[in-house]
Amino acid sequence: MLLEQKQHEPTTIDAMPTTLPVMEAFYTIQGEGGHTGRAAYFIRLGGCDVGCHWCDVKESWDADAHPKRTIDAIVAGALQHPGRMAVITGGEPLMHDLTALTNALQTAGFRTNIETSGVCQAVTGSWDWICFSPKKFKKPNPAIYEKADELKVIIYNSSDFAFAESFVPALRPDCKLFLQSEWSRSNEMLPRIVDYVKEHPQWQISLQTHKYLDIP
Repeated sequence: MLLEQKQHEPTTIDAMPTTLPVMEAFYTIQGEGGHTGRAAYFIRLGGCDVGCHWCDVKESWDADAHPKRTIDAIVAGALQHPGRMAVITGGEPLMHDLTALTNALQTAGFRTNIETSGVCQAVTGSWDWICFSPKKFKKPNPAIYEKADELKVIIYNSSDFAFAESFVPALRPDCKLFLQSEWSRSNEMLPRIVDYVKEHPQWQISLQTHKYLDIP
């Protein structure tokens, strides 16, 4: 049974746009989760109403604070680099209809990955990989559960282990399970995560390896 969270109306999504608010886009190495170590082009979209107090990109929350770029321009930027994995993140990227963006990226030869909290009304877009990263601050829409390829839960305190486990029964059996320490709490929480994974080997540890490598 899922732990009780704040009740809410599912976050609405924008109608299929021809432009999207892009906070930043950059080519780097995926540092987290199931694709750690792979070259990836990150597209960080503006807009989020989940409100994680420990979020390290709070400047992404206001969609209006970021320039809107056309789908063609976003894809053209990705094509400047040899890697063909695009990661759409935020903010909460599913606040926008991502159908046009993912179709254009896949047509250009990219595999499309997303990281989402799952709080929105629908999972728009065509995805090769969905990382579901739920947050305690807003309840996910159950529509995300059967679509998730990866569950990645941020461990900020000890109660987050039970929060992580609460989602497992609703997920596909082949969904990969990751626990990741919130960066500022790593000294305290990583040893606990190590012990937990040793006792519950269905889980894996996700490290923010890009921070250890000092890359974006």
